[in-house]
Formats: sequence, C-alpha cells, structure tokens
Amino acid sequence: MKARNRRFVALAVGLATLAAATALVLNAFNSNLVFFFSPTQVIANEAPRERAFRVGGLVQEGSVVRESQGLTIRFLVTDTAKSIPVTYTGLLPDLFQEGKGVVAQGKLDSEGVFHADQVLAKHDENYMAPEAADALNRAQSSKATPGQTSLVLPEGAKP
Repeated sequence: MKARNRRFVALAVGLATLAAATALVLNAFNSNLVFFFSPTQVIANEAPRERAFRVGGLVQEGSVVRESQGLTIRFLVTDTAKSIPVTYTGLLPDLFQEGKGVVAQGKLDSEGVFHADQVLAKHDENYMAPEAADALNRAQSSKATPGQTSLVLPEGAKP
C-alpha cells in the first residue's frame, strides 16, 4: 500500500472515530436534558408527557398534605396564575415550606398529577432560581390589570 493510501485510510478511520464519539456524547446529553416549565405551561400542554421535566414556582399556602403512614407528601406548585398538584415520596429539603420557591423534577401522569423524583428548595431568602422567578413574573403580568405592578419576587430577591 502506498504512503498516500495509508494516510487516506488513517484519516478516514480518525474521522469515523470522531463522528462515533460525537454521536455518543450528543446522545448522552440529550437523554439527560431536563427542561423547566411553569404550572401555566404544564396546564397548557407545553410540557412533555413521555419524559421527565422540571416544574417550578411557589408552594401554595395550605396545600401541603403529608400521609400519616410513610414519606409521601402532596402539595400544589403555583406560579400565581395556575397550580399543579405534585406528589413526592422521600425526604424533603430542610428549606421546603409553604409560600417559598420550589423546583420539582419528575413526570406528569395522565390525570395531570406531577410525580416528583426530586424536590429542590431555594437555598436562602435572597435567591430564587432564574427560571422560577421569570415564570412567576410572566404569570403575574398576564393576570395584572392596567395600573397594577407585576413584581412578585420576595423583598430583596435577585432573579
């Protein structure tokens, strides 16, 4: 085999290896990609039903119900415009409480109940996840009448 042909074969093998590695990385990235949706978007059927996603907003006041037996908890996540029921089995973060920001990751069932695999609470009183803050502001501005303010972030919160 001539030197020219060997270089061509080596280049072809190298490009094929690079293409295969890129395909594997993109496939792994796509399968681990989790999108964020507000309750309003979930109710409007903008969220996927066949794969996991995140829903975020505030834990609605008075909505937290703990089962007497086990670790299952039910609560509503709201963006002040719409609410979605969430069920979670497991230990909740210490900062989880009514009226505070929360992001839950899981899947939506056919009845519209979100079954969370993971629940994240905001880490201090001055921070809210940017996606959750944006969703709350958009939901509030769609409800606001002319002359009303649409800012719903807690005092001192940074989006």
